[in-house]
Amino acid sequence: MGEHLKYLVYSAPLQRPVACFAWSSAVRHLESRDRFIGWNKEIRTKNLHLLAYNTRFLIPDWVRVPYLASHLLSRCAKIISSDWEKLYNHPVYWLETFVDTERFKGTCYKSANWLYLGKTKGLGKNDKTKKVNRSFKAVWGYPLHRNFRELLNHG
Repeated sequence: MGEHLKYLVYSAPLQRPVACFAWSSAVRHLESRDRFIGWNKEIRTKNLHLLAYNTRFLIPDWVRVPYLASHLLSRCAKIISSDWEKLYNHPVYWLETFVDTERFKGTCYKSANWLYLGKTKGLGKNDKTKKVNRSFKAVWGYPLHRNFRELLNHG
């Protein structure tokens, strides 16, 4: 299953869950990310474990708190690397996610200072045909360290 981490966020006064996050190992190939980081195939293969992919982020419909999503993304960014290191004995230096632009705008990622890197090619991870077989997604990334490129390109 690979490395993964989940968070369930509770409202202090109500002790009810107001959000959940799921993070996992990063996707192997992502052109816009790889270009932005500036790594080659060899270094990417060696250092891919230093990235975490936000696979799920849910705030239930009944929760109505302005700016909650971007606030929680920022809080998560502050703790995930140390939490990851406790579980897997290595930090993460980069976060990434995909946003289905047919359903969402990615506003909370933009508000939390994530970087828009481009769109996916609409191909699955094991695609052999090079034909679009799923919706295009916006790619968002977030560096967790000032020198993230240097750390991720270290061979």
